[in-house]
Amino acid sequence: MTSETLGLDGELVRERAYVGACRAAMARQVEDAAHQVVAGEDVSGDGASAEALGRYLRTRAKRMRELPESPAFFGRLDFDEVPAAGDHRGQRYYVGRQRISEDPTVPPLVIDWRAPVSRAFYRASAHDPLGLARRRRFGWAPSSRGLPQDLTGLEDEHLGGTDARTADGRTAGGRTADGQPADGPGGLLAAEIERPRTGPMRDIVATIQPEQDALVRGELAESVCVQGAPGSGKTAVGLHRAAYLLYSFPQRLRRSGLLVIGPNRTFLRYIAEVLPALGELDVSQCTVQDLVATRPVTAVDGERAAALKHDARMAVVLRRALYGRIRAVGAEPLAVPEGSYRWRVPGERLDRLVAEVRDQAPPYAIGRENVRARVVALLQAQAERRTDVKNATWQQKVGRSRPVAAFLEAAWPAPRPEAVLAGLLGDPAVLAEAADGVLDAEEQAALRWHRPPRSEKSAKWSEHDLLLLDELAGLIERPASFGHVVVDEAQDLSPMQCRAIARRSAFGSLTVLGDLAQATAPWSARGWADQLAHLGKPRAALVPLTTGYRVPAAVMALANRLLPALDVDVPPAVSLRRDGEVTVRPVPDLDAALVTAVRAALDRDGSIAVIGADGAVERAAAALRTAGIPSTPAEEEAAGAARVTLLPASLAKGLEYDHVIVLEPAAIVEAEPRGLHRLYVVLTRAVSRLDLLHARPLPAPLAGG
Repeated sequence: MTSETLGLDGELVRERAYVGACRAAMARQVEDAAHQVVAGEDVSGDGASAEALGRYLRTRAKRMRELPESPAFFGRLDFDEVPAAGDHRGQRYYVGRQRISEDPTVPPLVIDWRAPVSRAFYRASAHDPLGLARRRRFGWAPSSRGLPQDLTGLEDEHLGGTDARTADGRTAGGRTADGQPADGPGGLLAAEIERPRTGPMRDIVATIQPEQDALVRGELAESVCVQGAPGSGKTAVGLHRAAYLLYSFPQRLRRSGLLVIGPNRTFLRYIAEVLPALGELDVSQCTVQDLVATRPVTAVDGERAAALKHDARMAVVLRRALYGRIRAVGAEPLAVPEGSYRWRVPGERLDRLVAEVRDQAPPYAIGRENVRARVVALLQAQAERRTDVKNATWQQKVGRSRPVAAFLEAAWPAPRPEAVLAGLLGDPAVLAEAADGVLDAEEQAALRWHRPPRSEKSAKWSEHDLLLLDELAGLIERPASFGHVVVDEAQDLSPMQCRAIARRSAFGSLTVLGDLAQATAPWSARGWADQLAHLGKPRAALVPLTTGYRVPAAVMALANRLLPALDVDVPPAVSLRRDGEVTVRPVPDLDAALVTAVRAALDRDGSIAVIGADGAVERAAAALRTAGIPSTPAEEEAAGAARVTLLPASLAKGLEYDHVIVLEPAAIVEAEPRGLHRLYVVLTRAVSRLDLLHARPLPAPLAGG
């Protein structure tokens, strides 16, 4: 397979005319959606149906209006007249972010990138053309604010063995027989991958690689874990997989929902525009802390208590504390009066019944209702032997009667999660009983409240307590399950955080994204097997992505020096990019060197980040302010903000910038127990240029290189 790049000739003129037709059709689609809202108001039918139709039409029109401005298409497929082309013989399709059609009864002008036929755009190769004669890529100029992008170029790849060449006679964009780039992506594909980034993360729909596409188009029922090297596109794969599943399984996911979970709010802001750009506007995105935030956080845990509350053993302790509230009633019988009759169940029988239900280990609330139902059945059998058949109304009346309610409250009470946790952490005897053989005396002392509140209502909860409350709530009654959950930076989830996610995906599937080399939390995973078990998907397929497309080879080579010291089984990442720059500079004055480096970076295109240990960011901000250089804190980064972002190392994960300036690597390493992991994260945020400024000796793995 070879490539051919065409200039501003007749072919490009024809394609520009097609762009005009697509834009006109898209404008009509938006206008038609608005007209349908008005027309729908006059549709006859019952009130509920009319309201549902109106809500659907208004939502559809709103979505059409809010779709972000993007090129009408990014690719074209020309199918050959061969049997392998199947029903697409001789057909031509334009591929874009969304379907564009003039009339539903005729073939569309542009097909959605998620449509089955679009698979050929991402997978076809000289080895397996998938029926294609030619694949065309388009180049677009970045848009000015409020204006559409302009089509500026196109590039063809002939899959039939034609020796096509570029305008100046050089063969371009070559690929190996299995479709992989021979020396990295070439031509327009490389230009798009390497294009400077400013602002939030963009979609990669025009540049998805074959191994990424295989993950994106997996079945809804499949759970997958992607161990992705920096720059391999694992986050993009997860988001595009979400968009693909919403397109391919709309009914199932409309009922059950799709959720994206990220590590922090900065990361969520960074990825927020990807799914809307792909036409999906209503996907929930949150952190694990958002999932469990049922109470305000008014307390702070020490490091030891926080680590214990994230430990998987706490699930055992909490279960014991909850189910330990179930009690035998002893010899006291249950008596339910009904007119001149009094129906009785002996205490011994009640105790056996409760024990039988408890042995089945149902969710706590379901177990309580099972006990109620079985008690009512015993009473009903007794009553029907003496009187007549009892109906459902009788069953409900007896089940809610005072004697039955009093028995349930004594034998299988219905506590609130807050009451259980307050009782556990506030009473040494309760904690000792629940933690016996699970937590030692020192661990119990670290967990215990030394000044118990007067009641659960006056208790103050830490952010880590919210995880425990969520675990208890899940033991009492299972939460609703999403149809699919995408979990990014999953290597940093604690076992208890994983369990919170597992409860919400018990009947759905997961896309788990992460990199063990970037595991920085005290409870971070060292391997995927245990992590997937905590997430409730122990059989999820583990797929490595080791090829980096965004992080240049020079940056990756420096970061890979840290891998032997990280104690994780992760192969060194390989980058296909050779265009990056790395400088490592010892400097006598860090502030002055920072100002010089930022000024040099501002002379070039692209986004800029200054990353240092969390305590160093304020000093860096002051140095730039004194030099008259505007900068923006990471938590305030948004469209129109200063080009220079000040980023604490603890918030760098998942983000990327064209030019990264790292301040004092030794301080980053010393700031936390997994400081080398954190430094690995920081180094791999650069997608074009990396500057390391240090006044102190470099960490040992980086020294002497």
